[in-house]
Amino acid sequence: MNVEEVLESDWSAIGPLRDPVLMVALRGWFDASGAATGALEWVIQDRPITVVASIDPDPFFDFTQERPETFLDDDGERQIRWPENDFLVTRFPEGDRDLVILAGVEPHLNWGTFADCIVECARQLRCELVVTVGATAEGVPHTRNPNVVGSSTNHSLARRLGLSKPQYQGPTGVVGVIQERLEQHGLVGVSLRVGVPHYLPNAQHPKSSAALLRHVEHVLGVPTSHLDLADEIRRWEELHDAAVDGDDQTMSYVTMLEEDFDRRAEESLPSGEDIAHELEEFLREQQEGDE
Repeated sequence: MNVEEVLESDWSAIGPLRDPVLMVALRGWFDASGAATGALEWVIQDRPITVVASIDPDPFFDFTQERPETFLDDDGERQIRWPENDFLVTRFPEGDRDLVILAGVEPHLNWGTFADCIVECARQLRCELVVTVGATAEGVPHTRNPNVVGSSTNHSLARRLGLSKPQYQGPTGVVGVIQERLEQHGLVGVSLRVGVPHYLPNAQHPKSSAALLRHVEHVLGVPTSHLDLADEIRRWEELHDAAVDGDDQTMSYVTMLEEDFDRRAEESLPSGEDIAHELEEFLREQQEGDE
């Protein structure tokens, strides 16, 4: 099985893109509470989008785990909705660059071929950078805006943006495979991660999605401040507060997390403006090197 057999594409569906970046978030192991896929879905909300490629779900899923859904369409006809991994293009004339977005579902099988599909999309659309976005359950208090941390295997970019170099060894998800394939093919990859409170596992955390979006705006120059998550954040904050209210042990634990979070927040990363400037310099140098 190769990419040509599973990737349905129409690269001619759009004209040239402006300094495009491919952003990837996959529902599953690296998307606690749906915070990462939720963030990318907010980015394209109410914006014109074009589907330029789709990955055939059949070779990648165990459908006893990720079951397709049956539904009635507008004509009352019964249809099947399969897990979707579509590459969407949206333009940002008011920003610094256009985006290619994959907000899909982590596959169960054939991870290498799945990652190769992402590499092929990045190449065909001449994306300067591939950013994987994730969320993990961590010891962060729901009363604070969570930090976004990042890593890159590109030493020059990691140094410029104050990112870490991956040191983890052990079981990984498909995002780890994607980052490895990007490095193999000479494509620049960055992994961004936000935390969600592990003590509220069955709740949504739009505050974490908003933190990712702020980071995207600062670093990539793609405006997201127009997205109004305030009502969603307020609604879920009230639900979070109600979930811990009256539980003295949990409330004490949250207080401890707050103190630790505030202490670590004093060791701040470079400002968003500094990071964005360094990214632009890095990408400019990459283009000059290709010439």
